[in-house]
Amino acid sequence: MDLTANEVAEWMFNEVKSAGILYQKDAVSYITANFGEAFIYISENGNQTISKEVKKVFKKLHGGRAAWERDGFFWGWH
Repeated sequence: MDLTANEVAEWMFNEVKSAGILYQKDAVSYITANFGEAFIYISENGNQTISKEVKKVFKKLHGGRAAWERDGFFWGWH
């Protein structure tokens, strides 16, 4: 079965909704281990980050209820 960006984004949405917070480093580790490296890329800063396609779907799912906290590198549920 081929996993999709939608499935990864749904996992992220459920995590941040249930826990109230999702750290990027934890998300990257989980996504790599459970969905594969196809959903991760290396940013301009040399850090592993979540693909733009996954983040685009995630943004649609949360509809503004999750906010990226740049200083802490996490999404918080609002």
